[in-house]
Amino acid sequence: MRDAFKIAGAFVGVLVGAGFASGREILVFFVNFGLWGLLGTLLSAAVFVFLGMALAGMGSRLQAKSHKEVVHAVCGPKLGVLVDGLITFFMFAVTVVMLAGAGALLEQQFEIPAALGSALVTLLVVGMVCLDIRRVITLIGTVTPLLVIVSVGVATFAVMTRDADLATLEGVAATQTAGASHWWLGALLYVSYNIVAGIPILAIMGGTAPDERSARWGGILGGVILGGLMLIIALGLLSRLDSVAGLPMPMLSLVMEISPLVAVLVALVILGMIISTAVGTLYSFSARFLPAGTPRFRQGSLLIGLVAYGCSLLGFVSLVGTVYPFFGYLGFFLMAAILVAWIRQRQAKSQGLVRS
Repeated sequence: MRDAFKIAGAFVGVLVGAGFASGREILVFFVNFGLWGLLGTLLSAAVFVFLGMALAGMGSRLQAKSHKEVVHAVCGPKLGVLVDGLITFFMFAVTVVMLAGAGALLEQQFEIPAALGSALVTLLVVGMVCLDIRRVITLIGTVTPLLVIVSVGVATFAVMTRDADLATLEGVAATQTAGASHWWLGALLYVSYNIVAGIPILAIMGGTAPDERSARWGGILGGVILGGLMLIIALGLLSRLDSVAGLPMPMLSLVMEISPLVAVLVALVILGMIISTAVGTLYSFSARFLPAGTPRFRQGSLLIGLVAYGCSLLGFVSLVGTVYPFFGYLGFFLMAAILVAWIRQRQAKSQGLVRS
């Protein structure tokens, strides 16, 4: 199970970015629906568990070196070329957004100029990407326990300091702008929003697993951890929705109530999450074109990192608004395609057993 836990930790580490850790995404896609949003976190968790299991299992079966093998298996050779291109572009775009986000965070919390902060994080990310893939998986996964500790601590504080009753909180939620028209659609949108970034790293991690069973369990555990974190953060934010509604970083706002020193520590944890996401996406992008672990891969990763840094100077907020919305629709298509491919695989296995 050690390999499964490593895969699960890296899965969570790549998908959890600044928006998740700050609580903003959870607020928009779940909490603003009130108590129904808590049910939405469970629906998202179930979909993440299935997708994690299916994608990591496919990666292991195909011995994937990049997401290309899995995408072609899911979408077919012709459509797979288009989807492969879109996912590859998205990997680069997410890397750019994470580098910009790191600069914005360092400037806001530590008064380091955004351009300098992004440059320092770029060098760190490139250095980590140049390591062996198993070391990369381990490093990305190290942020997950920190996230669990912070989330549980902040959520517990929020629940214990709740002043408003549930009826009042439901009323506040009704006045907020949610990420979708219905709670279940918001839950599915959240998965769709994230899974495009999850496919490449799950495919690569599955390909490095010692066997398909370990890969599948890694995907399942990753989905369970993600679901648990979403539920914990959503419960904490809902408990204090009367004071955090509309804030850009509600979790940090709650942490500031505890202690400014703790807020600094949490900011560092969020920075770690941004770095882990950037490492996963930059590695996946580079591995799509260059053989991992070779001098060409390391040189190419450095060049790609420098180009991403240049693009990150456009600014964090403008990049987020441009990059993410379109790929949410691509994610819906991919979820449906993965489900169809998984059903066909199960049918092929059962037919093979009957014939034998």
